[in-house]
Parts: sequence; C-alpha cells; structure tokens
Amino acid sequence: MAVTIKDIARVAGVSYGTVSRALNDSPRVKPETRTRIQRLAQEMGYEPSALGRGLATRRSKSLGVAVLDITDPFIAELVRAIDRVALDHGYSLILSHCGGDPERELAAIRLLRQRRADAIIVPDPRVADSLLLREPGDAPVVLINRRTYQYSVSTDNQAAAREAVRHLLSLGHTRIAYIGSRLNLTENPERLAGYQQALAEAGLVPPAEYLVEADGWPEGGQRAMRRLLALPHPPSAVFCFNDLTALGAIEAIRSAGLKVPEDLSVAGFDDIYLARYSSPPLTTVTQQSDRMARLAVEMALALIEGTPLPTQTTLPGRLVVRQSTAPPRKEP
Repeated sequence: MAVTIKDIARVAGVSYGTVSRALNDSPRVKPETRTRIQRLAQEMGYEPSALGRGLATRRSKSLGVAVLDITDPFIAELVRAIDRVALDHGYSLILSHCGGDPERELAAIRLLRQRRADAIIVPDPRVADSLLLREPGDAPVVLINRRTYQYSVSTDNQAAAREAVRHLLSLGHTRIAYIGSRLNLTENPERLAGYQQALAEAGLVPPAEYLVEADGWPEGGQRAMRRLLALPHPPSAVFCFNDLTALGAIEAIRSAGLKVPEDLSVAGFDDIYLARYSSPPLTTVTQQSDRMARLAVEMALALIEGTPLPTQTTLPGRLVVRQSTAPPRKEP
C-alpha cells in the first residue's frame, strides 16, 4: 500500500498540514522539523502524487510537443533529446502528432493547452507567428527552427548551407544544383539563400533549371534528381534541402547507371542517423539537436517560472565531409 502524508504525520507526531508544508519546503516549518520530515518520507518510501502536486501548484509538470511527422528522423532525434532533458528537470512529455497542415498544428497547440501542458515546444513549425501571438493561453510556446518568432532556438541555416556549397566549389564543381522543399517555408528559403550566396561569391549564377523543388522526402528527391539528370547539361553536384532528399537523389543517380561521387557529388542537411550509413556515407550539415533540445527546454522552463531569458538563440551548423562528395569527373 502506498505511503500517504497521513502515515508520515502519524509516525512523526505532527499534523497533516505540517507534513504537507515540510514536503513543499515551506518556510513556515522550522528547518530542523522540515529536514526530519523529509528524511522520514524518504525512508518510508513516500512518493508524491503528481495530480495532487499539480492541483497545489497549478502546474502539471509536463511539456507539450507538437510534431509534424514523427517518422522524420531529424524530428525523432529532437523529440528524444527533448524528452531526456525534460526528464532531467522532472518533467514528462505530452506528444501530439499533427501532420504538415498549419491548421492542425494550431489545433494541436490548443489541445496541449487544454491538457494543461505547462509549456509547448514545436520543432520545425508550419503555423504562422501571427497566429501564435494571437492565440490565447497560459502555456508559452517555444519554436525550434523559426528565427522570426520571439521564443525560438534555431540553426543558422543560411551560413551552414553556404559552407556546404563552398565545400562543393572547393572541390572544383561549378555546375551545382539545389533540390529544395516547397513544403518548408522557413528553413528552405534560408538554405536556398546560402546556396545562392556561395555561388555569387564564386562569380556563378545557376541556371533556373538547377533550382528544383521537392517535398523533403526520399521519393521527392528521386523525382527531382531525375529532372536534373534529364537536362541537356546536368549538374556535377547537388546540394539538397535535407538528408532524406539527398538519399532519394542518390538512389535516382544509381538507377540511372551513374555513381556517387564519381559522376555526381551529393550533399545534404541535418546529419540524421542514417546519413553515415548510406552508400556512400553522406556529406551533410550537422544540426546540434541535443543542444537545441536542451536550450528549448530551458527556455520553456524559464517562461514557466517567469525568469529572464534570451528570447532567441541561433546555433551554428557544422559541415561533416564524407564520401558522397569528390572532385568532378574531368570532361574530354
């Protein structure tokens, strides 16, 4: 049978209210009495009721996380990291899977607030900043990879993309294409801008047909790569919006009887777990998912407590060079 506050009060020879106040570190209880009751509670195996504690503090000790698609490996890595950090702070997660529709994402945020999440974290959001700012609710919202929002933790997508394309240029590539994501209205423009900036620095202007939109998934990457391969002058290197797109592009290149990187170099973004095990291992940009998760949780907790915090944090990406990129094949 579970030990109750009344059991502790009976053994300690004090009132029920004194035990309750001591377990909540109330200054109304003498320090020596508070220490004795807390030690006794530990020895007796007392476990406080989360529901009761929530009613007393008006907090649920839970963080809501609204995700677009949990099958996206990068999102899954973020959620796992958020869960680890939240647990270290005594919080549990309430996970809501909402798909890529901004309206469903906003509905998920409302539902998490109804379920009394103390704060909400949204990785890779689609919902507009203006809608979030108008949305009523006590639970603050922290976004991951939305640099325009007031409470956000993001990767410097433009600088990281520029570094990836500079790497391709350093290998001698001048015909470099970009496969983007039409579904992503925040990170995709930033990564495209980094791609264009690197080429402009080298005095290059990519032809319009080298800019192809996909959907961020391997199948979309396959289709986009086939379009590039069908061009009269196909690229010698491709920078992709994310690793999933890059994996699809590699499959399309292989299906066409060509080799990576001998015939085409391919670079991605995210450094998902599978990137190092692709064939060949993928050159990509690492996002600091563990650090992003820690900072997002700490920002959420600071908002809950009403303590001062930096409202926006931007982290650098890091280029990881593997075997999917090499100097272009010399043309006769």
